[in-house]
Amino acid sequence: MTTRPLLMNRDARRLFLDRHLLLRPAAGPGRGADLEQLLTGLGFVQVDSVNTLARAHDLILWSRRGRYRPPALDSLIARHRAGFEHWTHDAAVIPMRFYPMWRLKFARDEAHMQRRWPKWRREGWDAEFDSVLRHIADHGPASASDLGGDEPRASGGWWDWHPSKTALEYLWRSGRLAIRHRAGFRKVYDLAERVIPAEHLATRLDETEIVDWALAAALERLGFATSGELAGFFAIATRDEARLWCARALAAGRIVEIDVEMADGSLRRSFSTPALLDQVAMLPEPSSRIRLLSPFDPALRDRARAERLFGFRYRIEIFVPAEKRQYGYYVFPVLQGDRLIGRLDAKREEGALVVRAFWPEPGLRMGRARLAGLAAELQRIAPLAGVEEIRHAPGWLRA
Repeated sequence: MTTRPLLMNRDARRLFLDRHLLLRPAAGPGRGADLEQLLTGLGFVQVDSVNTLARAHDLILWSRRGRYRPPALDSLIARHRAGFEHWTHDAAVIPMRFYPMWRLKFARDEAHMQRRWPKWRREGWDAEFDSVLRHIADHGPASASDLGGDEPRASGGWWDWHPSKTALEYLWRSGRLAIRHRAGFRKVYDLAERVIPAEHLATRLDETEIVDWALAAALERLGFATSGELAGFFAIATRDEARLWCARALAAGRIVEIDVEMADGSLRRSFSTPALLDQVAMLPEPSSRIRLLSPFDPALRDRARAERLFGFRYRIEIFVPAEKRQYGYYVFPVLQGDRLIGRLDAKREEGALVVRAFWPEPGLRMGRARLAGLAAELQRIAPLAGVEEIRHAPGWLRA
């Protein structure tokens, strides 16, 4: 009987963080070709509108390139056309070189919308396709506010869109439109052929090639994963396709089956590659720097995986009533070395960064060195947040 290789928890955490570009210090300007390389290494960066300190995509990039500033991402997308916006598990900025692989997602998203949207969208949206496309073709890029002027506006919440807005989203998700740029945080759409560079727009791959790329590229960025975790990374391949791909890749010797030790000592059967496993012995010791992470950081996107691997349970409490929140509205996970050491409630208020609370993980001591490290990270993030002053609320340290 063949014994599967065992990846101990310490090594698993470090490989995982190295794949997510968080283990070793990285220099770079955080713009232009360096930013494109960073985006490609991560695979995508989730976009989110919450801006208590910095938007999710900006914090994700900043945590890996301290010189990064938000205009660099805007330039990468709107000027250099090196990235585009679409969906993975959620809205994201994706390297433009991946655009041909997204054609399968366009088709599958469209089929999903055709099944589901008639049941839970306001009527009339599917009659607006031609008028929306004609308006943009004739008048240029448009946002939702530029269309459907005589249509009743939303009154039922975030997803209660007017028909033209729904048509815009459908045409974008299905690939006929693309986001040209954002005005503030408002999406401005244009015809895909006027946004996507010709070489990427013209490239066609078959379904098998795309599925193979999506799963192999996911494994390269995760370091090790189950078939379900591979399918969930880009959310292009289905779980059934991922299971079949793993079986075939294993039989062909492209991947190997391993046991990965979780934080609680249990073993989780996963897949990796010989090349990735060979890197483990060469991984450097992590720095002692304390890092503030976005709640949507790629390393934490799969909450269950992060909990198994790091023993760190994290949930967003935005939609939890204030009186029922355990921590806060929008709390930032805090990483030190290869451990998640706590969570920080901080917000930009009246030109200052106000630290409301920091909760260390159970059993973790906040000595002088850690407190100094946290203070240094807050100083580092101040320029990104656009503040000069850092204030601490009374009783902020909840040790």
